[in-house]
Amino acid sequence: MKHALLLILFYSICANAFSQQITISGKVTDESGKPVPFASIYIKNTTRGVSANSEGDYSIPLQPGQYEVQYKAVGYRQASKSVDLRTSQVVNVTLATEVYELKSVSINAKGEDPAYAIIRKAIKRRKAHLSEVKAYTCGVYIKGLQKLLAAPKKFMGADINQLGREIGLDSNRRGIVYLSESESKLSYQYPNQLHEEMITSKFSGSNRMFSFNRASDSKVNFYENYQNWEGLSNRPLMSPVCDNALFYYKYKLMGTSTENGVVINKIRITPRRAHDPCFEGYIYIIDDSWRIYALDLFITSRANINFVDTVRINQQFLLVNSTVWMQSSNKFEFTGGLLGFKLKGYFISVYKDYDLNPVFKKGEFNELLHIPKKVNKNDTAYWNNERPIPLTEEEKTDYKKKEKLAIKRESKVYLDSLDKANNKVTPTNLLLTGTNIIDRYKREYYHLDPLLGSFLFNTVEGVTLNYGASFRKQIDTNSNKAIILGAKVRYGFSDRLFNANANATYHTDDLTLSAAAGSDVVDLNNHAPLSPLINTVYTLFERQNYQKLYQKQFATVSISDRITGGWKASATLEWANRKWLPNTNLYSFFHPNGHEFTSNNPLVPDQDVQLFPENQSLKFTLRTTYDFSNKYETYPFGRRYLPSAYPTIGITFTKGIKNVLGSDVDYDLLAADISKTDISMGVYGRTSFFVGAGKFLNANSLYFPDYKQFNGNEILFYNGNINSFLLLDYYRFSTYTEYVEAHLEHNFSGFITNKIPLIRKLKLQEIVDFNYLSTPQLKNYYELGFGLQYLNFRIMYGTSFNSGSNIKNGIRLGISF
Repeated sequence: MKHALLLILFYSICANAFSQQITISGKVTDESGKPVPFASIYIKNTTRGVSANSEGDYSIPLQPGQYEVQYKAVGYRQASKSVDLRTSQVVNVTLATEVYELKSVSINAKGEDPAYAIIRKAIKRRKAHLSEVKAYTCGVYIKGLQKLLAAPKKFMGADINQLGREIGLDSNRRGIVYLSESESKLSYQYPNQLHEEMITSKFSGSNRMFSFNRASDSKVNFYENYQNWEGLSNRPLMSPVCDNALFYYKYKLMGTSTENGVVINKIRITPRRAHDPCFEGYIYIIDDSWRIYALDLFITSRANINFVDTVRINQQFLLVNSTVWMQSSNKFEFTGGLLGFKLKGYFISVYKDYDLNPVFKKGEFNELLHIPKKVNKNDTAYWNNERPIPLTEEEKTDYKKKEKLAIKRESKVYLDSLDKANNKVTPTNLLLTGTNIIDRYKREYYHLDPLLGSFLFNTVEGVTLNYGASFRKQIDTNSNKAIILGAKVRYGFSDRLFNANANATYHTDDLTLSAAAGSDVVDLNNHAPLSPLINTVYTLFERQNYQKLYQKQFATVSISDRITGGWKASATLEWANRKWLPNTNLYSFFHPNGHEFTSNNPLVPDQDVQLFPENQSLKFTLRTTYDFSNKYETYPFGRRYLPSAYPTIGITFTKGIKNVLGSDVDYDLLAADISKTDISMGVYGRTSFFVGAGKFLNANSLYFPDYKQFNGNEILFYNGNINSFLLLDYYRFSTYTEYVEAHLEHNFSGFITNKIPLIRKLKLQEIVDFNYLSTPQLKNYYELGFGLQYLNFRIMYGTSFNSGSNIKNGIRLGISF
């Protein structure tokens, strides 16, 4: 027995010694002794590698043995070191600048640089290289860092000094604002199937959050014709080897060099036109195979990118087998500034352990991302051993400092101190901005509406007080689980009607349960296309009372949830007592020529004739949608489904139930719609559309609030939703029979304005809008709009006509959502 125990102990010691990893570490510098940031270090004939950090330091853990270590960086000659590794060693390496020889070359009759012949061959081979690898898995380490270089002392009333102290900045408001690391396993299947499983994550400043780094976001393939970097650029960015690259780029051969027996062509690329969505820099093409060996590209604000001044991308590739090259590292660097803030940062990905013959589980690619619950539980010792890019001293300090801040920020004492400093009731709060009382520790939020903003004016109620309060209890921040309570009182000083109602909502990411009851004065158009504040302005200053109202006493309950995948459904049951109201106050500040108030009956504008008698309604509405999406992401708090590449189909059925709870209505409305937003059209922008149709299968008994309403507009300001009209009357063309509506919007994303030097820097986007409506009351109504958009704000010029040749024109200002 003792011998067995000794044998087990002996094997355990040997196994432990064998499995113990030791390291090769050091510094990578250039010939002048300056660090070479983010140089790649790989073990020859493997895909095992690391990257130096921003100061040139590196560390690679290995088992004892003999290794050929290769060091390389774009623009430098590769270096190799033979290492007999028995104990940890320090190996410092100097990389010499790569010399690219420009041998005597023949210029063709057109005076064309020899780079063009190389690029044409690379373009010809683009599709073959794109589809060469049908599937693979690999490990990916990602590190993201963002630093604030400058900031104003105050911004929009906020004390940036105080905020900076809370997030760990120095006294000059400078320092790291984001630092995170993650390790993932990335799976790929041609043509565009991705699955990422985050293995571990570290986030500076929080012990609970997981990294925002995504391997799928950093996957950039220049064999694709263009890159869609949504948010950063309104337009797709053209690849230097895309099918029509010669239209966008100029090329110059800088020379050739030989590395590991491979001839590499260094080619400088520049955009033909400064405003085109193109890169600048260098691309390295391997002779004979005409594949990309490396990239060192950048794009600047000249190409109208958003938020940052410059983005630089550096890619390096390694030979995985005798013919296949795969990415070894991918680095994004950026700098930018806005309103006194200046920042810089980077995201770097290091790839390892490629498997080009993986076996995937069925349905694996339905899940794009999986983040397990314990993803952030690995300790400092784990990261010190596993990270392929050593931390700089600044980064080490940031982790330690913000670990203490994270503990402090989660304490009740600290959270109570924030509440005490911010929970102040001032005249400005009460009158203008509203009052917010927060208990951060209990995650409770109270809100009182601003008093001045609660006063409205309309011709039905006159001066109106519409005052509300709300309470929110955040039960679980991860799953977005919360309870919301609200209450509102409304009093019209002319019609002397008092209304009050209350509501309650419980929701998670997918499920929403809500109930409401009371009385209110509401818009006759259930889309509520005109806000009460805008109606107040037009009523008092323009003597135009567009909004038409009625009183509703009601009780309603509703539920909405995801059935499965892309299938959602909702149900609503509402009882209401509805009462039409006449005008009681015709006051206005001004009386412009030709402007007169109309009655509260939109169908008889010259007389206050009752639009409908007081009635009761019990209706049940069921809606279901399906977007053909089976793609989702799994987080520690649950599953999030992703938008589909296909249109969303919706079906809605509303039943007016007669003789139950005194209900007077009896109708059945069946409607269907199909829609899709932001359909990419490549360099020509994005398209969105909505098509809907419906029919009252039974209209035995119904009133104007039961009609099918449309999202019309008659004022300067309009709602930029896809199913809204530019010039349509709010009420007159509502229908109780049948309808067809269609909306098409195309955003050219600066395709035209970027060619005009005087306005190019404004980053305007051209909008074309087409709308159609046909009902028995309005046959074949058309709208055509043209406009420009800056960020989410747009100005449109629209014209409308119908089969009766009635034409209406107008300028509209709006916000797109």
